[in-house]
Amino acid sequence: MPVSAPRICGCGDKLASGAGCHCKAKRKREADAVRPSAAKRGYDAAWRRVRALFVAKHPVCSVEGCGKPTTDVDHIQSVETRPDLRLSWSNLRPFCHPHHSQRTARDQGFARARQ
Repeated sequence: MPVSAPRICGCGDKLASGAGCHCKAKRKREADAVRPSAAKRGYDAAWRRVRALFVAKHPVCSVEGCGKPTTDVDHIQSVETRPDLRLSWSNLRPFCHPHHSQRTARDQGFARARQ
């Protein structure tokens, strides 16, 4: 069975097909070291209680036609811009994980531009 050619990581290391580089793990550790804790970002015990109640009341993803179980609760207006709405049900929306990931990517500029 053919094996694809090795690739070169941004750090210059040669990697076998499908292998990860040590520099990626190092970058993640460095980013996590400066990232505030979940509680400092607004996801504390009060949030966990509100989230649990919200998921119990809204067990299905809110995207029309999806029908998957709610796994993530989305803040319509972000906690960073409107911390006063952090626990307000009117600012929450039930999503399955794929739809929440799509929303987050779009809002934070991670989505690829359509051509």
